[in-house]
Amino acid sequence: MTIDARTLKKDWAGFVFDVAKFEVREDVVLSFAQACGETDPRFTDPSHGDFQAPTTFPSSFVGARMLPRDFPRFGKAVFDAGKCVLAHRPIRVGDTLVGTSTLHDIYEKTGRSGTMIFLVHRMEFKNQGDVVVSVVDWRMVVRI
Repeated sequence: MTIDARTLKKDWAGFVFDVAKFEVREDVVLSFAQACGETDPRFTDPSHGDFQAPTTFPSSFVGARMLPRDFPRFGKAVFDAGKCVLAHRPIRVGDTLVGTSTLHDIYEKTGRSGTMIFLVHRMEFKNQGDVVVSVVDWRMVVRI
């Protein structure tokens, strides 16, 4: 099977394929902060006047799907190529976040191990006020 990144991008990028809702709980925020080694009281002390989730907190959320239904399966191996979190507003305990997933980008690179297709799964998070609080890009690499 021949895979062309430009065709994949034209056919699949930009369409919403998953929407998920998440409740922000204090115990989960504190556990996440501790696991990350966070020491700033804004993220570790619920009595702090500006207590909020660490900026990377939304990277812990996943929806029901990582890729759109019927997205073509191809390649020899798939692996996680990292995450990028862009924080827009603080996330607070009690917030209800709605994460909307799209395939934001699809591109090809060739390296020493051969050709790879990069899939960028973008999840945009809005709070209960419909305000964007964070955008998380997950990069997946498919070795073909």
